[in-house]
Amino acid sequence: MLVDSHCHLDRVDLAPHAGDFHRLMAATQAAGVGHMLCVSIDLEGYPRMRELVAPYPQVSVSVGVHPGERGRREPTPEDLIERARDERTVAIGETGLDYFRSQGDPGWQHQRFRNHIAAARSCGKPLIVHTREAREDTLRILREENARDAGGVLHCFTETWETAKAALDLGFHISFSGIVTFKTADRLRAVAAQVPLDRLLIETDSPYLAPVPHRGKPNEPRFVAAVAQCIAELRGMSAEALAVRTRDNFFRLFKDAVPADPQQ
Repeated sequence: MLVDSHCHLDRVDLAPHAGDFHRLMAATQAAGVGHMLCVSIDLEGYPRMRELVAPYPQVSVSVGVHPGERGRREPTPEDLIERARDERTVAIGETGLDYFRSQGDPGWQHQRFRNHIAAARSCGKPLIVHTREAREDTLRILREENARDAGGVLHCFTETWETAKAALDLGFHISFSGIVTFKTADRLRAVAAQVPLDRLLIETDSPYLAPVPHRGKPNEPRFVAAVAQCIAELRGMSAEALAVRTRDNFFRLFKDAVPADPQQ
């Protein structure tokens, strides 16, 4: 069974499935993807996202506000903790820092990140961390806020081995998306080959970053198989074995996630 550890099902393009969300989910299951984590990026959209996936026990959810979201009330730790009481909510995030498009003082991003870490530590759920052009501050704040107590994952990893090692030293997992399959991603593939097998996750980050050979198409969870195949080849193992290890890692990290079929 494959697990897509990070996707945004409420944003996936349904055109390839005749506009039918159920068809998307059926195609995902047929491709061998047995579980997905649908990740929140804002609190305003959370109720709709939660309602969308409610009929599908193979989908867990997170609650959080992406560092790129602006213009709304800042989430307090209490806001996040309250929503995390939902039995399907297995993580806090995605959260973190993104300096790629930000302008001015990033202090508001820092405080939002700290609020998420505080919530994760309080409710005992792991963090889903986004970092873009902000690796030093991301690692510094994780250390300062004792994020090790919550644990979590650096998702859609695109950084150096040194950054991965620092996150691993904090007890975090590393997740790779379709970017690892891109022709220009030799350095990233070298990192994917080094991450300890018991700390490795795979994801699509759907609807973004479709992997080879699906580049140019809308991304969706069933394409996580291409990420698994790529990393398995790097590590000299079968895609099936890689799927098993990353599945086990997922359910160990996100301990509140429940497999729809416990036999898988």
